[in-house]
Amino acid sequence: RSTPRGAASFDVHATPAVTVHMIHSPATKPSLDSRWPLDPDIEVVVTIDVTSRTVDDNQVKISYYDREGHELAVAWLYLTCVEVSLDVDWSRSGRVKSKGKDKAKWTWGPDGQGAVLLVNCDRDSPGAGGTDSGQADIRTPADLQDMSVMLLRTQGPSAIFAEYPVVLHVPESDADKVRVFHAVRGDAHPLYKPVLGPDKLSYMLDHAGHGDSTFYVEGLAFPDRGFTGLVSFSASLLELPHKDSPGTPIFTDTVVFRVAPWIMTPNTQQPLEVFVCSIKQGLDSNEAFLEGLRALLRKANCKLTVCSEQDSRSDRWIQDELEFGYVEAPHKTFPVVFDSPRNRGLKDFAFKKILGPDFGYVTREPPGKNVTSLDSFGNLDVSPPVTVRGKEYPLGRILIGSPLPW
Repeated sequence: RSTPRGAASFDVHATPAVTVHMIHSPATKPSLDSRWPLDPDIEVVVTIDVTSRTVDDNQVKISYYDREGHELAVAWLYLTCVEVSLDVDWSRSGRVKSKGKDKAKWTWGPDGQGAVLLVNCDRDSPGAGGTDSGQADIRTPADLQDMSVMLLRTQGPSAIFAEYPVVLHVPESDADKVRVFHAVRGDAHPLYKPVLGPDKLSYMLDHAGHGDSTFYVEGLAFPDRGFTGLVSFSASLLELPHKDSPGTPIFTDTVVFRVAPWIMTPNTQQPLEVFVCSIKQGLDSNEAFLEGLRALLRKANCKLTVCSEQDSRSDRWIQDELEFGYVEAPHKTFPVVFDSPRNRGLKDFAFKKILGPDFGYVTREPPGKNVTSLDSFGNLDVSPPVTVRGKEYPLGRILIGSPLPW
């Protein structure tokens, strides 16, 4: 549209931060004085990799010439370069790295990539009624260690971000699986503001353009039937035609997390702690069994936790009530007790006595609430690492019984 009548060629000059790329067919060549023919197949692409200090501080000058080589007109392109980057621990090194490629992809394995998120299912906060994921706030610094860090980097002239805001957002389908806190400066200590989660899908940054904004992300739901564990977050630079308009994304950067699954541990591993019930009353007393177990665990140098008859309400079958496993991310690992839906005398033991700092808790109820003996965790086990028909299962294979005839 800026080409004047009679123009036959052009040349391009730019300020030092701008790189000019000429895309053309092999048959098209510039003249000796670096002028290009006005051919519709020629594309001029300009890029900048230095963030602007002021608005329009980069320029591209295009000069048009007639067939005799006289300059007919000059067109100017003014450019402002800003940086908007959403970054996570995509390399699984335990640290957030910038300039990751394919951050919106997640792949398994030692050579894979993609950030990992933990379900914040322990209880670091004293006096909290349930797990930390059930609290919409951060009550202790230890709680932050269970979360994954996400950095939003914004650089550029503040005048640009005043006109083009940056918004952090999560898909509606993922919002009930995660919660995000923004670390903002308080008078004495950092404040952690809940900004995304089940009741909030987007968050507009107040002071974009001034470096890094730190966010802490926690998982709220384990991978399960109907949920693969993948969740995504995006940061978008918006153009606002009107003050009250929703805005149109000019640029979007997206990252993907996978929520770490609950991993079950086989009984062939070195024991750390053994839980057992004490039954003292009546003919079914297990005092002799406990004495033998204490002697054995002293030799094994293993901790013994005895559930009293009052706590168990005379329910001795503790293996039916709970199963132990763990969750793991590059930055944190902690054990998690899985409470079965069996719910007899030991119903509240795991929640009241095991859930605590760096010891998580999860439970499940069967569809329809109909519980059978097959829902007891004596019917749930996992093998050691095993290879079956040439396929390796480094975490073993879960074994669970089912009713006949299936």
